[in-house]
Amino acid sequence: MTTRKKSPRPRTTSKKKSTSFAGGAIPPYGIPIREAIARGDLNEMQRVAAKARRWLADTEAALDELEKYLSSRRA
Repeated sequence: MTTRKKSPRPRTTSKKKSTSFAGGAIPPYGIPIREAIARGDLNEMQRVAAKARRWLADTEAALDELEKYLSSRRA
């Protein structure tokens, strides 16, 4: 019996894997949002929207922090 060699990296071609963000970060683009809309699952769309809003808020806070640091270094 032959055994297949396991790939060192997980496959990312599965549509299910590309949209699974449970506990993870939402990529900074609209693909997960568009895929949720295409599937038409209202609960999923609400979860994706909430995660995207949190990601945007975190990113905006980090950017504000960076701008504050940069402005203090210029003075």
